Amino acid sequence: MRLNSPQTNVIIKACMKASRSLIRDFGEIENLQVSTKAPGDFVSSADKRTEKILIEELQKAHPEYGIITEESGIINRSNLDNRWIIDPIDGTMNFLNGVPQFAISVGYEENNEIKCGVIINPITNEMFCAEKGNGAYLNNSRIRVSNKKKLEDALLVTGGPKQNSNIKDKIFSEYINVSKKVSNVRKFGSAALDMAFVASGRFDGYWQRELNYWDVAAGIIIVKEAGGFVSFFEDDKNNQLKKNIIASNSNVHDKLRDLIDKKDIE
Repeated sequence: MRLNSPQTNVIIKACMKASRSLIRDFGEIENLQVSTKAPGDFVSSADKRTEKILIEELQKAHPEYGIITEESGIINRSNLDNRWIIDPIDGTMNFLNGVPQFAISVGYEENNEIKCGVIINPITNEMFCAEKGNGAYLNNSRIRVSNKKKLEDALLVTGGPKQNSNIKDKIFSEYINVSKKVSNVRKFGSAALDMAFVASGRFDGYWQRELNYWDVAAGIIIVKEAGGFVSFFEDDKNNQLKKNIIASNSNVHDKLRDLIDKKDIE
C-alpha cells in the first residue's frame, strides 16, 4: 500500500469533490452556459465552477501557497516556493461536445520542481497519480511507460494547432514529418490525458507545441515516475508558462526529439 504525501492527499480530496460536480454537469451538457474566450477556445460555467471548488479545497489546507490556474490566473503571486498548478477541465472542447475524454489536472510545485500530481477523468473514473520517488499509479495499480524500442513501431499522440495559432503551417509540417516515421499518430484532445496515457503505456510518446503550464504540470511528474522521459524544446523565454513538450519512454525519446528538431521543418 502506497503512502501519499500530505500535498498529494490534499489534491486527491479536492479533485474528488470537483469531479462529483463535473459529472453532474457532463450529464446536462445542453444546459451549460458557454462563453467564448478566443476563437476555438471555449470556457463553460462548469470550467469556472470546477476551478472554484479546487481553489477552495486547496486553500483550506494551505492558504499561503501560490496558485497558477487557467481561469483565475495567479493567486498569492509572492509565493514562488510552493504552488498549486490547476487545469479545471483539460479538454474543454471534448467536454462541451459530450466526448468523455477530458480531465481535472492538479500539480504541486516546490522550488520550481513538480513534486506530485493528479490527473482524473471523472467519467471513466480513472485517476492517475504520482509523487517524486514513489512511482506512478492508475487508481491503485502501479503503471509504467511502454517498452517499445523502435520509433517506427510507436503509437504517438499529439494535439494542436489551436485555431488562433500563428504557427499552424509549422505544426502541420512537423506532424507530417513525424507521421511518416512512426506506426501511427492519434489526436485525443486532452494534453493531460495524453501524458497520463504515455505514463500507463497506452501511447509510446507524445509531443505538442503551444501548451500552457497547467496543461502538463501534473503529467510531468506522472510520466517521470512511470519511468518515462519529459523534455521541452524551443522555450519561449518571455513566457515561462508556455511549453513545447515531448514525453515518451526512454527508448524512443531521443529519436522523437531528433525528428522534431529537424531543421527542414519550417
